[in-house]
Amino acid sequence: MTTSDTPAPTSAQKRTVLVTGASAGIGHATAELLAAQGWTVVGASRRGTGGSGWTGTTIDVDSDESVESGIAALLVDHARVDAVVVAAGWGLAGPVETTSIDEAKAQVETNFWGAVRTVSALLPHFRAQKAGRIILVSSIGGLIAIPFQAYYSASKFAMEGWAEALAYEVAPFNIDVTLIEPGNFKTDFTASRRNVATPAGEYADALAYAIDMMERDEQNGADPADVAKLINAQLDAKRPRRRVSVGKSGERIGLVAKRVLPHKLFEMAAKDALGVK
Repeated sequence: MTTSDTPAPTSAQKRTVLVTGASAGIGHATAELLAAQGWTVVGASRRGTGGSGWTGTTIDVDSDESVESGIAALLVDHARVDAVVVAAGWGLAGPVETTSIDEAKAQVETNFWGAVRTVSALLPHFRAQKAGRIILVSSIGGLIAIPFQAYYSASKFAMEGWAEALAYEVAPFNIDVTLIEPGNFKTDFTASRRNVATPAGEYADALAYAIDMMERDEQNGADPADVAKLINAQLDAKRPRRRVSVGKSGERIGLVAKRVLPHKLFEMAAKDALGVK
């Protein structure tokens, strides 16, 4: 049976979803919850590890070849894929001035281009079956820039614009695109963050202060299961939303403040929350 001949799932059939970044953090929590909710879950990561009720597959989202071969294998094993949740990503901390171009490129490679590769590889399948759900794990940092994480924010700002444009293009094919925008959540994202080598000097004190606050907020952050529940709700929704933020109210209120306050006033109010002295 070709992709275009694949029937829509009936209520008795399990829906199939690919989750990237499934070995840890939000991706892992999502894979666990969706499997418990009856989805057939394939969790992709560099490690290729599986979990409770779901299978793992090895995909490196930084690699064209790895994504293409991984998606091809997925479509051989599963005649119909109903959704993709893109959660693969990591963080880079350091001043713009001391961050090398290679470091910056590596950050954007995974967080943005990894999402582009994964979604683009599945679009022909979704378009042919005239149905698909695309969930992209963005960040509040994709709407409010984070000092000393400029390239993390850049990768998420890029995702926001790309997803918005994509949504217009694929709507005629019954493909929905949703951006999930988490605040601080307690995951291994903190431990896996890469820090730019920054010599003592003009940025040292401000960088140390900002990173300390950032890590403290993350370790006191909400449960990643909350993000997984929101993703599940959007996958089940008849009319999924374009953007949904999730996290503590003190973080999410910044999204409203940025829209309604004059920019200088917003920046003054945001400095403490962003760890800027």
